[in-house]
Amino acid sequence: MEGVVRVQILSQMGISEVPSHYIQPLENRPKSETNSISGLSCKNVPAIDLSCEKESVLAAIRDACREWGAFHVINHGVDTKLMDDLRRVCLSFFNDLPMEEKLIYACRPDSAASEGYGSRMLVSSENETVLDWRDYFDHHTLPLSRRNPSSWPHFPPEYRVLTADYSDEMKALAQRLLALMSESLGLKASCMEDAIGGFYQNITASYYPPCPRPDLTLGLQSHSDIGAITLLIQDDVGGLQVLKDGEWLLVNPLLNAILVLVADQTEIITNGKYKTCVHRAVTNANKARLSIATFHDPAKTTRISPASDLVSQDTPPRYSSVVYGDYLSRWYSNGPEGKRNLDTLLLDTSK
Repeated sequence: MEGVVRVQILSQMGISEVPSHYIQPLENRPKSETNSISGLSCKNVPAIDLSCEKESVLAAIRDACREWGAFHVINHGVDTKLMDDLRRVCLSFFNDLPMEEKLIYACRPDSAASEGYGSRMLVSSENETVLDWRDYFDHHTLPLSRRNPSSWPHFPPEYRVLTADYSDEMKALAQRLLALMSESLGLKASCMEDAIGGFYQNITASYYPPCPRPDLTLGLQSHSDIGAITLLIQDDVGGLQVLKDGEWLLVNPLLNAILVLVADQTEIITNGKYKTCVHRAVTNANKARLSIATFHDPAKTTRISPASDLVSQDTPPRYSSVVYGDYLSRWYSNGPEGKRNLDTLLLDTSK
């Protein structure tokens, strides 16, 4: 069982200051003018309607992946009732289940990113890394050999069925999006999925309780996702920020939309044409926030390298190839700050 006080308990205690291990270094703190959600800069990421004519969809995806590394999709084919129901049961797990019952599902302390209920996914108890103001439940959902619904919450009663159904919907949407992203670069539709192989999928429900000092904390520290593609839904509270042109911008929640985040392996496969999205979550003092992220990663044995059709004498590879398991290990060892782990693979193309 993970040996750390849940952030939700700290919030419910009515403390006026946060423990020191949640206080971010000065350079990482939200700027003073963004200490309330209403004060955040809101230049929203693009929204792409997948029901539009295909060529316009491909052009919109191309622009969004180059300029933002993120975009909303609407008319995406995922049942919005399923999305609403999953948000409802995840929120009910955090808010309505007694703590002693939630702790039955606690993550193992001896394994990074183990499945279950936790508060410190990326650091060990001995590590002095500043903690995120967040509790979460991480579900291992794909491949099916990893999926064990009995390890997921029993409450509310429909929780497990909804999570499994949502997992299947996210897989289908991720496959569709990777095909569109491939075609938007002039590649065959299967190129990116072929490079990634069978998905290893995790679904992480993150709960960000109200925080008495949003000026000192982060709900989730700055990072880029390590896999191929992340699909995220959030509630209407707001708090997710993306880094664009050196500025942190709030991603306004968009009703019934799914946010797509380009992740590190996709930047490698596209030889840097599409950019991984650096993002973080800020806290607020008044209202809890919920988000649900679905990560799609390669198997640990998969070697990732730039797509051959995007490499030529005039356009040499910008990244060295890497076995995903090695990349994953370095990410957990070095920490997720920004995108520094991806940058270690950059090759000198100036020669």
